[in-house]
Amino acid sequence: MAARQERGVDPTVFPEAFRTAVAQMRAARLRPEIFCEEMPAPQRIAPFASALSADVTVDGEDVGTGRLVLLHDPAGNDAWDGTFRCVAYARAEIDPEMANDPLLGEVGWSWLSEALAAHHAAYTAPSGTVTKVSSESFGSMSDEDASAQLEIRASWTPAEGPDGSFDLAPHVEAWAELLCTASGLPPVPEGVTSMPSRRGQRGRA
Repeated sequence: MAARQERGVDPTVFPEAFRTAVAQMRAARLRPEIFCEEMPAPQRIAPFASALSADVTVDGEDVGTGRLVLLHDPAGNDAWDGTFRCVAYARAEIDPEMANDPLLGEVGWSWLSEALAAHHAAYTAPSGTVTKVSSESFGSMSDEDASAQLEIRASWTPAEGPDGSFDLAPHVEAWAELLCTASGLPPVPEGVTSMPSRRGQRGRA
């Protein structure tokens, strides 16, 4: 995972809470269909940030993509109701007929809340949008099939545990599950443990 820092800055000067959170995110266990890697974190949103990107691949084809950004402001942020904030994005191809379902937005949002609950990722102050986009081709492109995409943008504040600590790994795993659900993958059967994802392994033998 990439933690944003200015050139020449020693990572050890990062707040301990942030360094611990980044280590927890690295420890998340993801499904093997997910290719997850580091990406540059956004600047100017928060004093400290770290980011991941992910693609869902089935039979060699990318069916979904997403990113997760962890923001940290040691001074706290009134809009976040805390010192950390998770900002997530997920996009997946869907059946064009699904795009006509008036409940799709509500269902898409429920995928996130259910994933957070399933991974015991406590949180507060959730917000976000669910967008469905459908496309039809005409004229010289009329032979192309109709297509549709679902985009979920969300943010939430990880909640402290009873001892006042955070565990960010469940939040990463919930984001990954959201991405898989949006991409149409069936849930992992109960009792089966997800294996670590192929971080940084794309294109290798």
